[in-house]
Order: sequence, then structure tokens, then C-alpha cells
Amino acid sequence: MYLELAEAFYHSPAVLHPIPAQYMERTFDEMIRSDLYVDGFLISTDEDEPMGYALMSKTFSQECGGLAIWFEEMSVLPAFQGHGVGSKVFEFMEQYYPSWARIRLEVERDNTRAIKLYERLGYQELAYYQMVKDRV
Repeated sequence: MYLELAEAFYHSPAVLHPIPAQYMERTFDEMIRSDLYVDGFLISTDEDEPMGYALMSKTFSQECGGLAIWFEEMSVLPAFQGHGVGSKVFEFMEQYYPSWARIRLEVERDNTRAIKLYERLGYQELAYYQMVKDRV
């Protein structure tokens, strides 16, 4: 189920560009292998109907003096958006990681709906210009 949800997410306007399927497969393999780097959560109704998923990465950050949780991805299926699912996921994550010092996330600037949710939950812009170097 995760792979289907991730594939849909990476072909949505919420991301800059699609990623190769093998990247999602590697993420799934890592979640199954260990919880050291990444945790994956399927979001479902009380009747076990899939509503979406969330991925969390973990690191230690000197900048915040402790455990930094990187909210890698959260995707809620369109039928469940606007019903408080995202807020509940954030509330769950803060309880799931009781020793977090910072929760960090990325969002597309034009994803105003998500930005409003994050701001309502107390998130604020972190004024960094991010750069990456991918090893392909």
C-alpha cells in the first residue's frame, strides 16, 4: 500500500518532480530493515481504509540541541483532505517522539493549504537556502 500511495504523491503538485520507483522501494526496504533512520506510518480510518501515509527521518541537530525529526512526507488522499487528518497526524507524531527538540519539514511555496495548516500548528519559516548534492 505504501508504494502505491508514494507513487501517487510523487506525481502530484505537492512535489517538485517525480522520483524513480527504486528510491521509494529503497525507502520501504529501510523501514522494514530498521527504525534507525526512517519511520513509516500508514494513515487509515477506524475501518482500516487507507487515507495516506507519513515518513519521518531522525537525526541529532546541534542547532536545536537534540533529536530533530524531519517530517519527510505526509500525503493524505484527496477524499480525506480538509477533515483534520493532517492535524491529527502532527499531534500523533509529537507524542510518538516525546524527546524531540525540533520537527522540520519542507513545503512547496504554492502549497498554500499545507502552509496554512503548518502555521496554524505553530510552524514558522526557517530562513535557510537549501542546497543538495545527490549521489546518483
